[in-house]
Amino acid sequence: MIKRTLHFGNPAYLSKHLEQLQVELPGTSKLGEGNTKRSVPIEDIGVVILDHQQITITQAALAALLQNNAAIITCNDTHHPVGLFLPLDGHDVQSERFRHQVNATEPLKKQLWQQTVSAKIVNQAAILNDRGIETDNLLHWAKSVRSGDPDNYEGRAAAYYWRYIFGAQTNFFRRREGEAPNNLLNYGYAILRAMVARGLVGSGLLPTLGIHHRNKYNAYCLADDIMEPYRPYVDKLVCEIVDEGEDFEFLTTELKIRLLGIATRDVHIEKESSPLMVGLQRTTASLAKCYEGKSRKILYPVMPILGSLK
Repeated sequence: MIKRTLHFGNPAYLSKHLEQLQVELPGTSKLGEGNTKRSVPIEDIGVVILDHQQITITQAALAALLQNNAAIITCNDTHHPVGLFLPLDGHDVQSERFRHQVNATEPLKKQLWQQTVSAKIVNQAAILNDRGIETDNLLHWAKSVRSGDPDNYEGRAAAYYWRYIFGAQTNFFRRREGEAPNNLLNYGYAILRAMVARGLVGSGLLPTLGIHHRNKYNAYCLADDIMEPYRPYVDKLVCEIVDEGEDFEFLTTELKIRLLGIATRDVHIEKESSPLMVGLQRTTASLAKCYEGKSRKILYPVMPILGSLK
């Protein structure tokens, strides 16, 4: 079952009542009356985004959400995500899976990174193909990735991809603090990262210990690894917004709501279709099996493309 993503962009009081997240919103009456209350079953919630400085959440609600393996994102006064809460205990055999993850050999991690880069490039090719851009080079690079990607095909593909995705004439440059639509990409990736981290914890894995990323200041190295093949799904959604001609200079509430829809986007893994959040759980579960020695393949989604890899 797909979990719900809740975004709170206005003042609100969040509490727990009978295993429900109770949401109290200030009323719109000029007399200050008519506060509204709503409730959502906590078991149905996957991600909560707290995007206002006047939101209050009780300890009981916070604990219940985390116990249900929900990811909670907090935003600063400029509406950018700055924090992520995840449960400490997300799986019945967590300590055993931690041990397998810690003991993973370097050759295994390099092979997993090879699969990750190849899947990412194939999905990037699918995006460009849909936009009428030549992708033979990307598909060739995806086939050519070696263990650990020593030839940096990921970097080569990224340079080509970002040059053409919004049109060569736009001179788009992908960077976190860059001009729009970088703001849309940043927000979409932040949501995706939270969902990936949630999936990893739910599969009994440590989001901190990556297979490739190793920044000592990054608490979510593994999440950043595993989200790579999923990034093009965010890119596709951003392309749709850009192509519609909508004003995206500022990240409005409406745009945020559209980007939150990434959780329900269809993905295809081994010929089976499911919402992205469900697909992520299959991916993280397959990674756990790789660490345990039960498999050598991560199950990543593949976007359909004419002439895709066999």
